Amino acid sequence: MSTQNSSAFTETRMMLSDPTALGVFGLSLTTFVASSAKMGWTSGFSFIIPWAICLGSAAQIWASSVDFKKNNYFGAIVLGAYGLFWAAVAIHWAMTLGWFGPVGESADPRQFAFACFAYLFFSLFVMVAAFEANKAFAAILVLINVLLFSLGMASLGIAKEVFNPLAAWSEFLISLIGFYAAGAIFLNNYFGRVVLPLGAPLGLIHKGPAK
Repeated sequence: MSTQNSSAFTETRMMLSDPTALGVFGLSLTTFVASSAKMGWTSGFSFIIPWAICLGSAAQIWASSVDFKKNNYFGAIVLGAYGLFWAAVAIHWAMTLGWFGPVGESADPRQFAFACFAYLFFSLFVMVAAFEANKAFAAILVLINVLLFSLGMASLGIAKEVFNPLAAWSEFLISLIGFYAAGAIFLNNYFGRVVLPLGAPLGLIHKGPAK
């Protein structure tokens, strides 16, 4: 007669709250403040940098790290990518203002245009996924693509009289829709039901194997 020893294992999982509202709020606040300068309502970029670092970058990157743990693929990648974008933009502004010393002739501001176009390529793919998330995210991604293209063209010195206002208005609208989305996500999660709708997915592409 053989005796089989068995061991009992207890699995402990950490329950993490949805960080999406914080990440989207960080994006919204930063674009709101930055658009105020593009609109001509405020001037300069020195006081935008702290918001870009803390809200545009840190808040989104932290939310991304939580989404990685929650296996939320969309939130993890998208919030992380745009959080890093704002970190780079903040450093770019600081360098332009001479915070790290004069850059001299070694600086070519047109390189920022290529960074915007690179993010535009990525954002086009994200936009496809956003269409199947909800209409609020879809609208934000469409406007982000308009913003990135406009910033890139203006940085190259092409039709600034067209692309500067287009960048300003697209960034401002991103912030407004983002504030609504962040508030809706917060309330919907808090009450456990839909209090403010985000809009149903378009249903053009379905997840899973092709049928």
